[in-house]
Amino acid sequence: MRSRLRKGVLGAITAAAVALSPLAIASPAGAQGPGHGHGPGHGHGPGPGQGHGPKDAVDKLVKAVSGKNVKKHLKAFQAIASANDNTRVSGTRGFDASRDYVAGKLRHAGYDVTIQPFEFTFEGYITPPVLQKTDGTPKSYTYGFFSDYVAMVDSPAGGVTGTVQNVDLVLPPGEPNSSTSGCEAADFAGFTAGNIALMQRGTCNFRVKVDNAMAAGASGAIVFNEGQEGRTEVDLNPTLGGPGVTIPSFFASFAVGQELAAAGSTVKMNWDPIVETRTTYNVIAQSRKGDPDNVVMLGAHLDSVQEGPGINDNGSGSAGTLEVALQMAKIKPKNQLRFAFWGAEEFGLLGSQHYVDTLTPEQRDKITLYLNFDMIGSPNYTFGIYDGDGDAFGTAGPPGSDVIEEDFEKFFAKRGQPFTATAFTGRSDYGPFIAVGIPSGGLFTGAEVRKTEEEAAIFGGTAGIPLDPCYHSSCDTIKNINDKALDVNSDAIATLAGRYAFDTGTIGTTPPAPAARSGAAEAHTHGPAVSAS
Repeated sequence: MRSRLRKGVLGAITAAAVALSPLAIASPAGAQGPGHGHGPGHGHGPGPGQGHGPKDAVDKLVKAVSGKNVKKHLKAFQAIASANDNTRVSGTRGFDASRDYVAGKLRHAGYDVTIQPFEFTFEGYITPPVLQKTDGTPKSYTYGFFSDYVAMVDSPAGGVTGTVQNVDLVLPPGEPNSSTSGCEAADFAGFTAGNIALMQRGTCNFRVKVDNAMAAGASGAIVFNEGQEGRTEVDLNPTLGGPGVTIPSFFASFAVGQELAAAGSTVKMNWDPIVETRTTYNVIAQSRKGDPDNVVMLGAHLDSVQEGPGINDNGSGSAGTLEVALQMAKIKPKNQLRFAFWGAEEFGLLGSQHYVDTLTPEQRDKITLYLNFDMIGSPNYTFGIYDGDGDAFGTAGPPGSDVIEEDFEKFFAKRGQPFTATAFTGRSDYGPFIAVGIPSGGLFTGAEVRKTEEEAAIFGGTAGIPLDPCYHSSCDTIKNINDKALDVNSDAIATLAGRYAFDTGTIGTTPPAPAARSGAAEAHTHGPAVSAS
């Protein structure tokens, strides 16, 4: 999942509030929604009281989709990453092996499988980054978000070893945004040329600090988070604001900065970035049966970040979607089924955007709905459902998205599980589908945001730590999965996919007036990630 921040208000809805209904009642013959020209009979199977065939098929499907089988796919993704530099990032052998694993399973199950190639700009590193304390007791720090440090966006390549020199630090930290470390040339009075400047986040942006360090003759720059509550961890995508910096520049956690400041250490830095055009792929699997004018589509991104194997982000969504697809190959759907496994999501939703861009208007109109699954096994999870009707965040999906949200709510209510709303922020692969008016929904168990006390009381887990403490990090391994969240969400995927295989109800038609909600919910949504100060 791409990086952002989140805000919201929390609530929970119990099983007593909402009961899971039978298959949705078909809309009136000929009803059409904006952009979805589905005439009579398209995607509307038996409603309540018209037989139990579809319901029996859905019940069997849900029973067949076990968390144990989903976990087998995650173990396969872990093995692939372990054999390929601990990553499955697009444009590498690890991603290509993941592609082949998924495509092979789907072909064997009887789907028509298309491998869709596309080019993209790969931005990463050639050799792993290095930040090491080399004097006294040597120590190597871990690269990645929620780890010890990252290279700042626009940092040039470089390898240096030098003495760390503190620049106007405030330790312990004062009030929020109080540090002016590195903000003025005077802060570098007496600075020894060739040393590595250690600066603290504070009142000016990172570029000012690093420019001043360069002017003072620093060979490298380390800016660490300031230290107040909420300003201790490694930021997502800290940026220097453009080219022109000539020394390697890292952003570190407060703990790392405090350790280096106290030690007066000698440090080794190395940053070996690469930017080049590479090829990656989408995997698209389509059922051979079902109405081709009424397509039910599910998707998950298959790629990880370069820093780790991506078993929760997003092996979990891929594995759940894959297992549902394999089990659904055994049914005869009324509507055509399409499963997508996207490449290069972590580079900006590139795979799903490429796919949507290559569809003709007629092909888009045939996609009745899209379900997205990005991180469904977070270790400190909440059960997040995309806010299709917009009542929690004011940003609704296209008409029909409200029905998808309600159907997911009914599933969790029947299971006696609490749930929250999560906003459509454009952060994951539903974005391109929403942009062209396709009703969308999905599930999300959380990323970098810390669990609140209220959430912990409702969902369990630990307040004060991230919903996924290994988000975008090397520790996003097979050990980074909550089995309950994975199992419950996989059943939720199976339930809605199974129902929509026979009957899409009012999705894609003119929506009814919104019904009163039983409660409000908090989202795990994310605002701008770039931090300039």
